[in-house]
Amino acid sequence: MRKIYIFDTTLRDGEQSPGVNLNMQEKVEIALQLEKLGVDRIEAGFPAASPGDLAGVRAVAEAVRNASVIGLSRSRQPDIDAAYEALKAAQDPCLHLFLATSPIHRQHKLRMDKAKVLETAEAAIRYAKKYFSKIEFSPEDAGRTELDFLCEVTAMAIRAGATVVNIPDTVGYMTPAEFGNIFKVLKENVPGIENIQLSAHCHDDLGMATANALAAIMNGADQIEGTINGIGERAGNTALEEVAMALETRQDLYQAKTTLNLSEIARTSRLVSKLTGMVVPGNKAIVGANAFAHESGIHQDGMLKEKSTYEIMSPETIGLKESKLVLGKHSGSHAFREKLVDLGYELNDEQLKEAFGKFKDLADKKKDVTDDDIRALVEEKLVRTPEVFVLETIQLSYGNQSTPTATVRLHKADGAVVEEAAVGNGSVDSIYKAIDKATGEEVELEDYSIKSVSHGKDALGDVHVVLRQGDISVHGRGISTDILEASAKAYVDAVNRLIDKRKLPSANRSNVTLI
Repeated sequence: MRKIYIFDTTLRDGEQSPGVNLNMQEKVEIALQLEKLGVDRIEAGFPAASPGDLAGVRAVAEAVRNASVIGLSRSRQPDIDAAYEALKAAQDPCLHLFLATSPIHRQHKLRMDKAKVLETAEAAIRYAKKYFSKIEFSPEDAGRTELDFLCEVTAMAIRAGATVVNIPDTVGYMTPAEFGNIFKVLKENVPGIENIQLSAHCHDDLGMATANALAAIMNGADQIEGTINGIGERAGNTALEEVAMALETRQDLYQAKTTLNLSEIARTSRLVSKLTGMVVPGNKAIVGANAFAHESGIHQDGMLKEKSTYEIMSPETIGLKESKLVLGKHSGSHAFREKLVDLGYELNDEQLKEAFGKFKDLADKKKDVTDDDIRALVEEKLVRTPEVFVLETIQLSYGNQSTPTATVRLHKADGAVVEEAAVGNGSVDSIYKAIDKATGEEVELEDYSIKSVSHGKDALGDVHVVLRQGDISVHGRGISTDILEASAKAYVDAVNRLIDKRKLPSANRSNVTLI
């Protein structure tokens, strides 16, 4: 079967989702998991956007050995130079150049005519060839570009030395029939098209990103670009897990496949959701909590008789399975280690000792510790921001006829202990005001959300907060069976991330909307 290459842009386009800010360690953690998933190409960021972005791309380039690492660049020499600096250590570096080509972009954004667009893009590709043997070129907003001009741009890119030409539906405007036809026309009319790979990059503004990507494959696309869980600008990007499973499930139709390790899909989805703070909807295809759930009596009867009556793919394929090993407060470290291996985690002795201690604390509070509980504990501890402040205790006075009052005690990195009290409009508000006083930080709470990690009255609460201070936006996470403790942990985590991020140069901290 024809191989379809997978280009993952979770760390670039995905991070441009509102409220998402990944630190360097988190980017590397996701990149290494993408490597386990078997992604062919990882777009690690936009090096010219800021020193922090450049450092993040460099860290991913140094860590990843079994996938091509890609940096995004405008068709400008300083951007190309920054990308080269970031990707020097990559095992298999690639540059992703772009320039808008549609009439609306040429007129209102670039102030260029067709000739100038061709000249600018060609000069950038030829300049980049000094540094990179692999270059992908994207005519931004290709979906709304005149087909004859798009053929002309593609032919120019091939002559100049591009190895991949990507066709972005930048604003999610295309229908499957229209988008598929673009690839058909390019295949039939562009000289040398057989010497390069054609790629598809779709956005989901009209809910057709996956359908458009599959239409591109049907019409000759060699590569699909997207993100895990479909995160990204506005309504998001093509969800890579959907494309991979569509090709796997409908091999009879598409006669094409990826080389992804499909059993890593569920774990990759969970990691991206945890680190970005973007919750996967229950009805999300492939990775949603309800994707393999059946409540209807008719469906349940059919499933008991023959699973294929209502399941077109098995949960085991993407790495989901029912566990037979039940853990509780009497379980030992050996059983706990085996459970972690079963769930796909490999911890060193120090990490195992810390995770086991947290597990025992939780087991004393909960009757049944589920797989999701264990995943939440481990994933909370695997990726850390330097802890300037550590929550030690919280005390709360609250009644429906009294003003909530919270007292918090924090440990500082220098060993000092600080304790402050505050009143607020509610329990969480009073806790957060006390933490503000204790840390001395003035911040704005932009978002607060809470969800249960597992089921039951003693379920773990997973709190996610987004804080802003000036032009810096950060998120924080905290888990506990006590939602007020989880709320406090999340807030302190966000403050620590804020302090860490503030060390970076302030220029160009904001995300940039690109292809």
